[in-house]
Order: sequence, then structure tokens, then C-alpha cells
Amino acid sequence: MSTKEKLASDLKDALRAGNDLQKRVLRMALASIKLAEIERGSALDEQALMSIIQREIKSRHEAISDAEKANRPDLIADAQAEIRVLETYLPEQLSQTQLVNLAQAAIDEVQAKNVADMGKVMKVLVPRIQGRAPNDQVSQTVRQILQGS
Repeated sequence: MSTKEKLASDLKDALRAGNDLQKRVLRMALASIKLAEIERGSALDEQALMSIIQREIKSRHEAISDAEKANRPDLIADAQAEIRVLETYLPEQLSQTQLVNLAQAAIDEVQAKNVADMGKVMKVLVPRIQGRAPNDQVSQTVRQILQGS
């Protein structure tokens, strides 16, 4: 069962159970997926689906930081609950050590020497990670390794 099918199935279950949080989150995720499919003109692969879920989580983190500035603990709690729901659809996240090892292997593979070669490294590394780490964390790790070498 693909991630999209799992989201749709879980939405039906949430509708039957009356779980408002899960209904709201899954509807937003499926709407984002549908929009991306329309823009692309074809169905999305698993990697693209993971990217959309990561983007949804990132938007919730941004909402949390905005809510903290506005001193709105109710919005913070809602966004954190939404993140927990979305994270269940991502594969197991990489530890920092695993991420560093994968990044170093990609750097060695493309023979990157400095930060100017970061694009080559990311092109090789991002497909290997497939939603197991946020892309901003991946790029930050690669940048640190390249600056240190």
C-alpha cells in the first residue's frame, strides 16, 4: 500500500471514528498531494510523497515559532499534535551519526572538495535519504562537513 493509499484509508477511519485532529491533518496532506499531482500532471512517487509530508511538517514547525512569538500556547499544542500525526507516515528518521555517515559517503563518491560542490553532493544524497531526515538538516550537515574538510 502506497503512502497516499494509507493516508486515504486512515482518513476514512478517522471519519468513522470522529477523530477531528486526524481528519484535519490528513485532509490537508491529501490536498497538498493532489495539488502537486495536478501541477506535475501525473501521479507522485514515494519520494515525492515523503517530500510533501516533510514540507507539511516544516510548515507546522514554522507555525509553532510564530505562535511562540504571539504567546499562543493553544496554537503550539495544536501544531505539535499535527506534527505527531504526520510523522507516523514518514519512515524511521536517521540519527545524526547515520546522516553524517551517508553525507560523507556521498561527498567521497562525487569527490567534493568545498561548499561550491554542495549541489553535486545533494543530488546524490537526497534520493538516498527519502524522507528520513529534513532536507534543511541534510544540507546543514553537508555544509558543515565540506567546510571542515
